[in-house]
Amino acid sequence: MRNEMRIEFDAKSVNEGFARVAAAAFVTQLDPTLDEVADVKTAVSEAVTNAIIHGYEEQGGKVYLTCILEGDMVYVSIEDKGVGMADVRQAMEPFYTTKPELERSGMGFAFMEAFMDDIQVESKPGAGTKVTMTKKIGQKEEENQDGCGDSSY
Repeated sequence: MRNEMRIEFDAKSVNEGFARVAAAAFVTQLDPTLDEVADVKTAVSEAVTNAIIHGYEEQGGKVYLTCILEGDMVYVSIEDKGVGMADVRQAMEPFYTTKPELERSGMGFAFMEAFMDDIQVESKPGAGTKVTMTKKIGQKEEENQDGCGDSSY
C-alpha cells in the first residue's frame, strides 16, 4: 500500500518542530520503534533547518515536506526554492558550513546520513535544494528474528 502526504509551511525556525512531529506522526502508520521515529525526526529537523538557514538565509520563503510510505519504506523529502548550492558534494562534507558565525557544526548532512538509510541531494544555484531520504522501518525486528543482535541466549 502507498500513502503520501505533503505539507507546505513558512521557512521559520519555529516551524522546525512542527515538521518533525508531522513526519513522525505520518510514519507511525508503519508501527516503527521509538528509535526509528527518533531517527526520522532528527533527519527531518536537520533538513528543515538547512532549508531555513542556508536555503533562504533566514529571509523567508516556503519549505515543502513530502512523506511517502510504501511497504516498509518511508521516503521523506524536504525542498526549498532558495539560493541552492553549486557544489553539493562539498556541502555534504562533515564540518563544512557557509555560516560559521552561527556556531553551527556543519554536521547536518552527516546526521541525515547517519539516521536514514539513504540520502539524495539535488540542488541548483538560484533555484533551491531538494533532500530526499529513505528509511526501511522494521529493521530491528528482522535482526531479532534471525538471531542477530539478540543477546538473550
